[in-house]
Amino acid sequence: MYSRILVPIDGSAIASHAFDEALNIARANGSEVQPLFVIDTPPVVSDASAAFHADIRDAFKKEGAAIAAEAAARLDQAGVSGAPRIVEVALTGEDVAHRILKSAQEYGADLVVLGTHGRRGWRRLVLGSVAQQFLRIARCRVLLVPAGTVEGQTGDAPDL
Repeated sequence: MYSRILVPIDGSAIASHAFDEALNIARANGSEVQPLFVIDTPPVVSDASAAFHADIRDAFKKEGAAIAAEAAARLDQAGVSGAPRIVEVALTGEDVAHRILKSAQEYGADLVVLGTHGRRGWRRLVLGSVAQQFLRIARCRVLLVPAGTVEGQTGDAPDL
């Protein structure tokens, strides 16, 4: 049914749960999985932020490498083929949702499994969420894994 599944990972519990769902689907369908870590370095807006930009970017790269290594181990343990990928958001105005879309197209994904992070009230109105933004622009099937499905979290439905 699905040959290539892309799953964004960020080290959070909900992303890990979405990865579990992607692994389950992959095992059932003989699919390949690409865990995707997206580096979203804040833009340089002043001399002060420029001084820390390289350090922030390096910290995100290091975090991405650690999360990708864990994802590779989980793929092996699950007996699912695939390899993690680390990408960066372009500094020219690209956002995380568009970078996920570009990566899904490059990979040839026919399913993206994406965890939702609930945002409520003013933050949701102003910022939205990556899941909400991605759902609007997706060019393939999307499975949203809500935060309320992770053990230990409340059953409240997350706002996308």
